[in-house]
Amino acid sequence: MNSLTLAIIGVGLMVAGYFLYSRYLSQRIFKLKQEFPTPAHTMEDGVDFVPTNRLVLWGHHFTSVAGAAPIVGPAIAVIWGWLPAFLWVTIGTIFIAGMHDMGALWASVRNKGQSIGILSGKYIGKHGRNLFLVIIFLLLLMVNAAFAVVISKLLVSTPSAVIPTWGAVVVAVLIGQAIYKLKWNLPLVSVVGVVVLYGLMVLGDKFPVVLPDSILGLSPNAFWIVALFAYAGIASLLPVWVLLQPRDYINGLQLFVGLIILYGSVLVSMPTVVAPAVNDMLPEKTPSLVPLLFVTIACGAISGFHGMVATGTSSKQLDKEPDARFVGYFGAVGEGLLALGAIIATTAGYQTVAQWREIYSEFGQGGVKAFVDGGSSIMQAGLGIPTGLSATILATMAVLFAATTMDTGVRLQRIVVQEIGDVIGVKISAGVATIIVLAVALGLTFSAGADGSGGMIIWPLFGTTNQLMAALTLSIICIILARLRRNFWPLLIPLAFVLVMSVWALVVQMKGFLDTGNWLLLVLDVIILVAAIWVTIEAAMALKRAKDEPATTDAEFDEESVPADYRTTTSV
Repeated sequence: MNSLTLAIIGVGLMVAGYFLYSRYLSQRIFKLKQEFPTPAHTMEDGVDFVPTNRLVLWGHHFTSVAGAAPIVGPAIAVIWGWLPAFLWVTIGTIFIAGMHDMGALWASVRNKGQSIGILSGKYIGKHGRNLFLVIIFLLLLMVNAAFAVVISKLLVSTPSAVIPTWGAVVVAVLIGQAIYKLKWNLPLVSVVGVVVLYGLMVLGDKFPVVLPDSILGLSPNAFWIVALFAYAGIASLLPVWVLLQPRDYINGLQLFVGLIILYGSVLVSMPTVVAPAVNDMLPEKTPSLVPLLFVTIACGAISGFHGMVATGTSSKQLDKEPDARFVGYFGAVGEGLLALGAIIATTAGYQTVAQWREIYSEFGQGGVKAFVDGGSSIMQAGLGIPTGLSATILATMAVLFAATTMDTGVRLQRIVVQEIGDVIGVKISAGVATIIVLAVALGLTFSAGADGSGGMIIWPLFGTTNQLMAALTLSIICIILARLRRNFWPLLIPLAFVLVMSVWALVVQMKGFLDTGNWLLLVLDVIILVAAIWVTIEAAMALKRAKDEPATTDAEFDEESVPADYRTTTSV
């Protein structure tokens, strides 16, 4: 198989999905309305609720949801062969991920920008909400702790990525000032920002930053982890327009340029996919493709974390309701393109199948390193970019994706802590909630030693927890559509598939944890499984009630979606 053929088919299908299927969803299922006043306007506060240009918001949403997972997942899953990974990424992006992200955005916008945890209480019930918050907290803890470890390792193993990684923060602050305070032209600011970021990559390649063995008594890995959490904590408290939003936007553009470079290299060099379509020589102890494929590749096909970003931050910045199609669905397409790029890099970036099998000698091998090594080989062959600089570009892509997700993840977890406080009747300020989040995340990260390896302890449960979160988010959207008597089958069928695969995978993992005596993961697995089954039953009962109750008309839905104080002064 020629990698160019794979790229053309995959990209073509995803683009067609955006122009055709997302149009159907936006017009016939969600019925997005240009004139509907979004929470960014009705609840504007200059901190979280800020009306935002859809291009800028797409950059925030895309880079926040992407992270390292759409690289890591596919780069591990190709051990089963490139075909299963390719099919799940393309079909999942078109029919599940895009619909999930757009639907979550719409549901939150129609509920005053409320998070998915709060929405679960409204549409499923207080028991479902409480269990939902447990799952959300654990999922965010996994993301924040694990991504801090992934980023720190990349900064140590690829020191040329240090300057562009931290330089991007300065660039983002300047871009935020240029857009919101100085009102400069957005295209001009965008071009200058991308050029500066790539200039920083060249600079980083020339001047790699290698830390000494001990800094303030910390190893290099530990130092970067602490620095990352300190930065994420500050970023989570700042108004979104100061750092989070412009950082995500310019990173989104830079990362998209990086994907263009990667795909352009494939177009020129047309490397052969050396990995088998279906691997019939799997290493010993490799788990079964079904159901593990569908949780190993989460981000890049369907991801519950997207629903948390959509309802936690993106919905509060949506300028016009129809922008949900571009921000949500096309944001998922962007992640799907990254996952497809990871598949190509890790299956066509090696010279022979023997070399590929050496990398994938056991399950769990590959990951970011395989993506960087394989991708830089393709970029050097295709566009003549030196291998060192190619590795810097791809490593920086991975770091920036993970860092922007971590930014948003800490902010979301802070909101969840505040929501938990409201549930138990305790008012928790944003500052105190952030301290709690950082304390728990740092405690987990360093629980296994000073190297920060504790951050990966509960990561094996990420895929299943993430997919369960996606299924439960889809259940809430289904209930809303049922109340409106709209067609919810385009959501219910993917919901059932993802739910079955996730629960099945949890049971498979449970047996593995039991066999190896991993009691911590076994207990967490059981907790997540019980919570998921309980919430699923509650959601099924809520869906039945929604179908039996009198329908909510579109006019009633429009009116109840806008704050009462706004309705008294403004005509909807």
